[in-house]
Amino acid sequence: MNFLQPLLSAIHASNQPWWVKVRTQTPDCTYYFGPFDSKSEAKLLQAGYLEDLNQEGAQNIKLAVEKAHPKNLTSCAFE
Repeated sequence: MNFLQPLLSAIHASNQPWWVKVRTQTPDCTYYFGPFDSKSEAKLLQAGYLEDLNQEGAQNIKLAVEKAHPKNLTSCAFE
């Protein structure tokens, strides 16, 4: 049955929605925005999230569009 595992994993991954993942250094946080039906939809809307975080003073922002099923939409490391 192990030979089916890669196939089942691929099928599961293809059913996951698209998310915009945003990492900021200051504050040290990860944000997920979504879910989106397509990668292009997520990419189209990511600029708005970037603008909002810039206005809030976030620094060193990195964006990625990925298929995921995040457990938490926001997670931050606090001292």
